[in-house]
Order: sequence, then C-alpha cells, then structure tokens
Amino acid sequence: MSGAPGDPRAQDPHRLRALLRDTHAVLIDFDGPVCDLFGGRSTASIADEVKARAEQAWPGTGLDPDVRDCADSHGILRELAAMADRHAPALDGPLDWADAIVEKYEYAAVRSALHSARETVGASELVETLHAREKPLAIVSNNAEGPVREYLRHIGLLRRFEAICGRDPHDPRLMKPHPDSIRRALRLLGDPKPKQVLLIGDQLTDLTAAERAGVRFLGFTPYDERAREMLRRGADFVVASHAPVVEAVA
Repeated sequence: MSGAPGDPRAQDPHRLRALLRDTHAVLIDFDGPVCDLFGGRSTASIADEVKARAEQAWPGTGLDPDVRDCADSHGILRELAAMADRHAPALDGPLDWADAIVEKYEYAAVRSALHSARETVGASELVETLHAREKPLAIVSNNAEGPVREYLRHIGLLRRFEAICGRDPHDPRLMKPHPDSIRRALRLLGDPKPKQVLLIGDQLTDLTAAERAGVRFLGFTPYDERAREMLRRGADFVVASHAPVVEAVA
C-alpha cells in the first residue's frame, strides 16, 4: 500500500485509474459500501440481549467490564470471546448462541433495509461495471453470510458475486480486522495474487485486514478525518462515493 496524509479529496485520479487497471479481482465490504444495514441506528439493544443471554449461559460468573460496557452488536461478540479466553477453561465452549442472536437481528435489518431502500448510492452500478469488465467479485463482511445473501438476492446482485464470506459463526475472533474472511474469499476466487486484489471498505478495521492479507485497499468514506487516517495508514486511494470508481473502471 502507499499513500500520504493530506487533503483526502486532492488525490490524483490517474492513480485511481492505474489502481483499478492493475486489479484482477475486487472484494467489497457489505455494510457501508453496499447497504446501510441498520440505517444509522444504534445496535446497543442487540448487545444488551446478548449480555442477558451470557448471564444465563455463565451463571455465577459476573460479566467483565469490557463486556458490560459494550454497546455494539459486533463488538459484543469480540468481547465475549475475549472474556471466554480470559476465564478458560471455566467458560470453555462455542459462542454460537451469541452469534445466532446477532444474526437474527441482521435478518430483520435486511428486511427493513429492503423496505426502506437503504442501498448505498451507486453500489449496483459499481458492481455491474466491475462485472462487465470481468473482474471477479466477492463480499467480505463481519455480518453473517445468510442476511448478506438475502439482501443481494432481493436487489438482483447475488449472481454477480463468486463468493460471499461473512463472519465465522463459531469464532468471532476471526472478524475483521482479522484477515480470515479475505483469505477465504481469495481461495474461493482461485487464489489470485494478493497484490492484484482490491478491497473496498469503509472502516479502519477493513484497512487493517487488507494489510494483513496483503491485498490493496480502497477506502470508501464521506468523512474527511477518517479518509485522512486511511491515507496516513497506507490506503491506496480513498473516495467519498462510488462515482469516481465507476468512472475510472469504465
């Protein structure tokens, strides 16, 4: 990766075209680049349900502060796994029950997103343009695979992707920034050279996962501060919308 801090909107568009020209396969994060899954709503209530279930699953063991204070549906999965590690072997065992709670709400969010038309502006055009240029596509997400598939099927994009790699329901430790989902996607795409693969993501955890997997990274964020941080940390390019990417590919 390459990049430098500064004005995130003053990047050379020729670099973006060169980056996409050298890209043989594209990985796309789901929540953000494709769909605003929860519509900006907090997922604290989901985390609270997981915490209540944890107290039932682990009777007599008070929740660690990091678990009690967590107010995010994905964060609570990470914190529970970390707590289980700290208290092993007393809390040994899979955390599938926690994943199932989060997945249930992701399915509900998909139904709401479809009803409210929360597809990210330009996402369908981006996917169709990349597909027309015969660039293999895969989703790499911290969301569960099932809800992602359901959403893509309903908007007519599922068949454009050769792989959908959601979080491992048995091990939340493998969510991004861990590179597991990217590595799974690369295998399903026939093991292209990582440096010829581009991940489009909207979070710094996506950038870290890309670095660990050795793939290129295109940041997608309307927030200047996050864009500057992505560039500072080595993103190859950052955009505020899909429009310049579509234009560069076309």
